[in-house]
Amino acid sequence: MKAIIETGGKQYGVDEGTILYIEKLDVEAGDKVKFDRVLMANGVAGRPYIDGASVEGKVLKNGKNKKVIVYKYNAKKKYRKKQGHRQPYTKVEITSIKA
Repeated sequence: MKAIIETGGKQYGVDEGTILYIEKLDVEAGDKVKFDRVLMANGVAGRPYIDGASVEGKVLKNGKNKKVIVYKYNAKKKYRKKQGHRQPYTKVEITSIKA
């Protein structure tokens, strides 16, 4: 069974066993997490969400992505600014889809 869920302002297409890197959640590794915002499940679309549908997953780990360098400059103005950013994430494995 396939589903489309929404979390962290983004939409993800998932199936049982899918591993996702999503925006950081306030849970520890090994905990279970439940996604109630199911947009579509098994070919049935909600308006905007399907009532009573949920997707459950297991948190594998929390971490940070690779560093992204943000470099700004203005030509001929002697303005240069270098900044790095590491986005935190939560790695989740989808265990069950209930629609």
